[in-house]
Amino acid sequence: MACFLVPASEAVITTVAEKIIRSKEKNDDSNNASSVPKVRFSDKLGWLNKMLWGGSALLAFEHIWHGEVIPVFPFLTAVQNGETGEMLAEMGTAGVGMAVLVTLIWGGMLAASHVIENRKVDISSEEAGQ
Repeated sequence: MACFLVPASEAVITTVAEKIIRSKEKNDDSNNASSVPKVRFSDKLGWLNKMLWGGSALLAFEHIWHGEVIPVFPFLTAVQNGETGEMLAEMGTAGVGMAVLVTLIWGGMLAASHVIENRKVDISSEEAGQ
């Protein structure tokens, strides 16, 4: 019914956070001159944004396709039919579950990125020692 609103809300929050972090990182870039480039956190947060926005858009399309979202106020047929309680329950279970799952997958991506970046640092330090 409206489960796509939960990951879309998270996407809005993380998009704003990404913009703020990116502006702070631009100010700090002049101070850091590392020999091994690392992926900035704002770029990593962009990965989460893309996953959340893409999933939300796909879910919204699916809900439009099935007639659960309509182009007239109140936009959600569940609200129009008086099924607001069911809609909120679905948002609390399916919507939150999807948002948490996407965020956990992103956390796995961060862990993999961290391992790869550390491997590059180890290799470059070994090469410098030779």
